Amino acid sequence: MTEPVRWPAALVLASGKVFRGEGFGAKVESIGEVVFNTSITGYQEIVSDPSYCGQIVVMTAPEIGNVGVNREDVEAPRVACAGLAIRELSPLTASWRAENSLTAWLDQSKVPGIDGIDTRALTRTLRDQGAQNGAITPDVDQIEAVLARVRAAPTMDGLDLVPRVTCAKRYEWDQPTWRAEDDGRALAVPPVEFHVVAYDFGMKENILRQLRDIGARVTVVPATTPAKEALALGAHGFFLSNGPGDPAAVTYGVAATKELIASGKPVFGICLGHQILGLALGAKTMKLTFGHHGGNHPVLDKTTGKVEITSQNHGFVVDERTLPTGVSVTHENLFDHSNEGIAVAGKPIFSVQYHPEASPGPHDASYLFARFRDHLKRST
Repeated sequence: MTEPVRWPAALVLASGKVFRGEGFGAKVESIGEVVFNTSITGYQEIVSDPSYCGQIVVMTAPEIGNVGVNREDVEAPRVACAGLAIRELSPLTASWRAENSLTAWLDQSKVPGIDGIDTRALTRTLRDQGAQNGAITPDVDQIEAVLARVRAAPTMDGLDLVPRVTCAKRYEWDQPTWRAEDDGRALAVPPVEFHVVAYDFGMKENILRQLRDIGARVTVVPATTPAKEALALGAHGFFLSNGPGDPAAVTYGVAATKELIASGKPVFGICLGHQILGLALGAKTMKLTFGHHGGNHPVLDKTTGKVEITSQNHGFVVDERTLPTGVSVTHENLFDHSNEGIAVAGKPIFSVQYHPEASPGPHDASYLFARFRDHLKRST
């Protein structure tokens, strides 16, 4: 792998603060909401997570890029984030699984990166001032002009980014999670017992693998699919995926979900899907100061009393004070006590704010797919 080309670059925040470093990936300017992620590993899954569409991701781990990238670990067909900011780009790609370098992959995806900046100071700024728009730019001698473009860009409030990341047409998914071999024999894939229709608001592929693992044949539909079309597919249940942007702006998703709820069939939502379900039930959502982004967030499952370490990526939450009667809080974030899960009393309808599929990890919350399977069994 050849030595990447580098150039002077800057990360310019809407507040006027500037972090100067070196550019890598694509030599272009990109504007987005700047957020920090506390995961130690999994940068390839993070930058290909469609939930990061429109956002510049700051990794708090000091060195990124050491394992390169490969086709198996992506969560979507292309890089989804608007940019990547890190402390140090690894000079080596040292994994036998690597098929390309991080910098070459970003370049091919036309996404810029910047390293050599003080990511600890940047993270503190975002925690104190909140997530805000910013730009990664090679125009280091035109900072005032860059700042003007950043301040003119739309903020995340009221922004519907789902059309950028949803699938263009309906398709079927039948691939399970990757499986190790036991005594030279591949472990069996569970037989298909259910049909699940999954709304793609910006779906991570490992969610689809997990659904296949519980015995589901999955039909993925675009986010704008009317409920009557989804219901006509004869599914045993429905899934609402993760995705980017302000959930209140995804009005078509909320409208469809209201009809799915009325069908009486199981509904399971994750991340943006959780927020859309909350809105469909009559609750409201609100924006967090700097969001939850990382693989080490403790969450209390109030139904069992157990604490799990979870993977998170969201800037909005369901305001549990607005939940209607009959909708209970099932999960609580132990960092800030914000809502992490809801369920409808007496109905097979539930959702969580975090990512139980958690590619690359942790896997504490994978039991939620088993809960969905149990609901599907009882509904057949």
